[in-house]
Amino acid sequence: MHDLLINAVIYLAAAVIAVPLFEKLRLGAILGYLAAGIAIGPWGLAIISDPTDTLHLAELGVVMLLFLIGLELSPTTLWRMRNWIVMLGATQLLGTAALIVGLLLWALALDLSIALMIGLALALSSTAFAIQLLTSYRVLDTALGQKGFAILLFQDLAVIPILLYVEALAGAGDEAEGAWWVGALLIIGVLVAGRYLLNPLLRLVANYNSSELMTAAALLIVLGMALLIEAAGLSMGMGAFIAGILLANSSFKHQLETEVEPFKGLLLGLFFIAIGMTLDIGLLFDKPLLIIGLALLLMTAKTLIVGILAKLAGSPTNDAMRLGLILSQGGEFAFVVMSHAKIAAVIDVDLANTVALIVGLSMAMTSPLLVLYNKIITSRRGAGAENYDSSWGESEPEVIIAGFGRVGQITGRLLTANGIQFTALDKNAEHIEFVRKFGNKVFFGDATRFGLLETAGIRHARVLLVAIAEEEDALEIIRLVRAECPHIKIVSRAHNRTNLLRQRQAGADLAVREMFGSSVEMAGAVLRGIGISDDNAAELSRLFTHHDQGLIEEALSRPVEMDQLIKMGLEGSKELEILFSQDKGDLS
Repeated sequence: MHDLLINAVIYLAAAVIAVPLFEKLRLGAILGYLAAGIAIGPWGLAIISDPTDTLHLAELGVVMLLFLIGLELSPTTLWRMRNWIVMLGATQLLGTAALIVGLLLWALALDLSIALMIGLALALSSTAFAIQLLTSYRVLDTALGQKGFAILLFQDLAVIPILLYVEALAGAGDEAEGAWWVGALLIIGVLVAGRYLLNPLLRLVANYNSSELMTAAALLIVLGMALLIEAAGLSMGMGAFIAGILLANSSFKHQLETEVEPFKGLLLGLFFIAIGMTLDIGLLFDKPLLIIGLALLLMTAKTLIVGILAKLAGSPTNDAMRLGLILSQGGEFAFVVMSHAKIAAVIDVDLANTVALIVGLSMAMTSPLLVLYNKIITSRRGAGAENYDSSWGESEPEVIIAGFGRVGQITGRLLTANGIQFTALDKNAEHIEFVRKFGNKVFFGDATRFGLLETAGIRHARVLLVAIAEEEDALEIIRLVRAECPHIKIVSRAHNRTNLLRQRQAGADLAVREMFGSSVEMAGAVLRGIGISDDNAAELSRLFTHHDQGLIEEALSRPVEMDQLIKMGLEGSKELEILFSQDKGDLS
């Protein structure tokens, strides 16, 4: 136990030192993790000599990554991107793999099955690395970025068949064939059971309104499904991937993603540290020109293939080549494939280590080459000339609604009637299931957690409607969003005058008292009922509303501390007396 804690401290210290440094140099967190692993591994300071156990634990990060990928693969997403996924994704993967296989057969005379496995592994790019680059260069939400995402999506879909191919190579004839049948039957059983059991389980957990219990349920689903599929002789990643797909259309999707993300990030970082420790740097010292040359050859081939495909899909030449560079590195799943192949004795250890080293070097060189390319293009075009394709913007909601009760539903209905995209979050699981029957995009989740709002698309939204009933929760949401997303317009639901003032002070652009408008409308009906004309009644209502708003603006203009506002709320009768006297004096 003591040794385990020491190792944990070493890993954390290495990550905390290396990752911020590499992020500051714009080389990316993943490269920082790899460098940290090299530094503490056998080829560095040799603080930890055997990373094998750590690598097995860290592969859970890849498992959780596959779960999150599965969560994104809703039928709607796949259908919307079907042309780019098939045309760009399939062509890139198969074209790159065919080129690599041809070179391996010509240069090394490898067995075709082994060459195919290596070719497919090297054809994969790093989803985590590429998404980070697309995001940092602010192109993920453009048409160019979506073409890259389509290629990555097809690669992610191809990971499972590639891993199955490795397992088939490791099997022996009839035994392997039998495992395939068992695996297929088990997958069908899991799909059927998951279809009818996962959502009821999550609804039951949600009723207890415990974030810790929801986190436990999320991990139970991911790890339980992974172990179940592994028991049939298939990969743990396959189980997690299937679990993600089963829940892609669930109202708990965003909440699950928020719960799993921290574990995925931590374990994936540990995975890259362990990979860095296992990289055979001795090979690089022995044959530096050959290894670096092969890494550059891989990057050149992938850049050209992706660039040509993006150009044929309508992107400008410079942007197409930029996308090619972003996807030019080898991927994290190449490490997984090589690791599985070594364990199963499918591939020579030195060859597997060489492939892993080439992938690691390609990751290391991607960011510097991309920075250099951007400088060259910028110098040619002139400053500020990064012009990407037209904005995509189809997948992100324009409005986020926190709380989908009566107030939120009215806004949602109005938005839907006018074809405006929105995403709603609510903590009532049964309520959500009822609303979703009518086609609304409503998800389970606690909107006071900013991570959940991020997952729902808050950074891309234009308006946030805070329509939840709990006053303190509403204030917490307003403060969080105003601090993190200063651009967004916040409209909030207030119970009373004091609540309205607090929300405005917290950062809401507009706070609307839930009963004020309907009360003024009813007061107008009373005026008409006692014989006042419609025009006069409407004018009196307008004057009263204007007067009341003036009192609010006056209160906001004065520096009132929060405790004073609370005290005002507690002294309701006194405040009401003052308001009546002001109304009588100002409107008489």
